Amino acid sequence: MPTVLLTGFEPFAGDTVNPSGDAVRAVAEKWAGPERLIVDVLPVTFDGATAQLAALLDEHRPDVVVSVGLAGDRSTVTPERVAVNLADARIADNAGHRPQDAAVVAGGPAAYFATLPVKAIAAGLANRGIPSTVSHTAGTFVCNATMYAALHATTGTPVRAGFIHVPWAAGTAPAGAPALDFADIVDAVELAVRVSLDVDTDAAAAGGELP
Repeated sequence: MPTVLLTGFEPFAGDTVNPSGDAVRAVAEKWAGPERLIVDVLPVTFDGATAQLAALLDEHRPDVVVSVGLAGDRSTVTPERVAVNLADARIADNAGHRPQDAAVVAGGPAAYFATLPVKAIAAGLANRGIPSTVSHTAGTFVCNATMYAALHATTGTPVRAGFIHVPWAAGTAPAGAPALDFADIVDAVELAVRVSLDVDTDAAAAGGELP
């Protein structure tokens, strides 16, 4: 039976909620399988997130890894295509750490491409009526570090891994921030997992935009 590791994040930067962590918990509550789903919420710290992810990979040996994080300036759900070996923080993480021009993995490749079917995920979300765009930058904060660490750990294996950014959830978003209904965010995450399990070859479609 395939195993899926699905992770979100705790609140950060003084916020009291993070829709990514809330969404993965909600997916766990409604998951009907038949695959085994492991869900966890990671700390928003460079060292803590990557260490916790490594421990989860070692313990559960998943076949698919889908990490989810908040991109509060985006209005669509954005499967990420590229993770870069760069930690360059605009703000401090929740441990007060603010790396500048640092490597996520010393001596690692400059970048990895997601091994999830990102275009098929975006197309599936659009067909469901959930706005989605393939993104070519996961940034240089903890989300990117987590994506890079997952791909570095699974490179050369059959494990498929990647990252999905979600907007704020309506009702908890800061004033003026773009947002989606929380139910749509939950559906988007669940669908991303389903497509990652079911689609072997990614969709052939244009996807050259930046979000």
